[in-house]
Amino acid sequence: MAILRMNEIRKMTPEQRREKLSELKAELAKTMALAASGAPLDNPKKIKELRKAIARILTVENEEKRRGEK
Repeated sequence: MAILRMNEIRKMTPEQRREKLSELKAELAKTMALAASGAPLDNPKKIKELRKAIARILTVENEEKRRGEK
C-alpha cells in the first residue's frame, strides 16, 4: 500500500475518494483483526499508515464541504 499524499487526494474526484476510503477502512479492519488475533504482522506500521491515510481523505472531504457552505 502506497502512502497517499494530500495533493494526490485533492486531485481525486469525490467518487474516487469515497471508493478509496472504503477500501482503506476495510483493509484497516482486516489488519486490526489480524493483529488482535495475535498473528504477526508483516509491517507493524501498516495500521498507523492506514489510519493516517483515512484521516487525510476525511480532512479533504471536510475542507471541500466547508468551502461549499461559505
